[in-house]
Amino acid sequence: MTRGHLWSIVLAGGDGVRTSAFIRRWLGSAKPKQYCAFVGTRSMFQHTLDRASLLTPWERVVVVAARHHQPEVWHQLDGRPVGIVLLQPENRDTAAGIFLPLAYILARDPGASVAVYPSDHFIYPKDRFVSAVEHAARGSELLGGRPVLLAARPDSLELEYGWIRPGRFLGWTGDAPILAVDGFVEKPDEVAARRAKDAGGLWNTMVLAAGGKQLWDLGRDCFPEVMGLFDRLTRAIDTTDEPKVLSAIYETMPRRNFSSHLLQRRPDRLAVMEMRGVLWSDWGNPTRITETLDKIGKQPTFAEEAPELLHAG
Repeated sequence: MTRGHLWSIVLAGGDGVRTSAFIRRWLGSAKPKQYCAFVGTRSMFQHTLDRASLLTPWERVVVVAARHHQPEVWHQLDGRPVGIVLLQPENRDTAAGIFLPLAYILARDPGASVAVYPSDHFIYPKDRFVSAVEHAARGSELLGGRPVLLAARPDSLELEYGWIRPGRFLGWTGDAPILAVDGFVEKPDEVAARRAKDAGGLWNTMVLAAGGKQLWDLGRDCFPEVMGLFDRLTRAIDTTDEPKVLSAIYETMPRRNFSSHLLQRRPDRLAVMEMRGVLWSDWGNPTRITETLDKIGKQPTFAEEAPELLHAG
């Protein structure tokens, strides 16, 4: 039942500011990190698409990217028959990046549930990860569409990640417990990170499963000024006015961050599930890339230049 209404949202709109200098030195030109192949032949974006397609058919995979990424997106789709590709006219932060595709999904399937995937994270192995997403989707369904965040068990005091403080037990999905969310710790200092780790805190992967309508209502609760614009777009979808309305709403779209303006405001409406047996890393800097690949015995494609590149930043 979950798979029958489950859609995948692949977020690919970021410009990769933190890794841009490293990638420019490596490739000789600028490219957002999600479109780079750091190991093997597939980019992080392509890996994300292929993982999503294991849980939902291609026609229910929705990509959201920046309009200026259009040539790269079409090139990297490489025959993958995704259902919808949405190109944002402007970058209006992560809330717009999630609720734009959700508007199109709900217009086509009002009973949809969604799995949201950032496309610039490293995940291994894929089968365990996909199984975890499926369990999170089932858990969300059992909780009436409540958003369930996937979290990773920390193995270090990572100061650039967001941390989740798990709360009370809510139920089981398979053999995985679903817990309430007591709160978030965003990019802590070392003392706060150690305190969070010692208290059982988890890393927030920003992968989530939720009922589409429930997520939409949560957005309306947290930033009605944004959702009003998307309501206007919803009425124009599949009409001749759609392109014009899409451009118009982004001209006045306020910047809202999905994490700070929604997740951190309403932890009482969320749940969390820890992934087990999955190596996850947000590749926000080159050192983290090489450390992660070293853990699984993989050679990065920039290996010959790694010392020089890493030393430069």
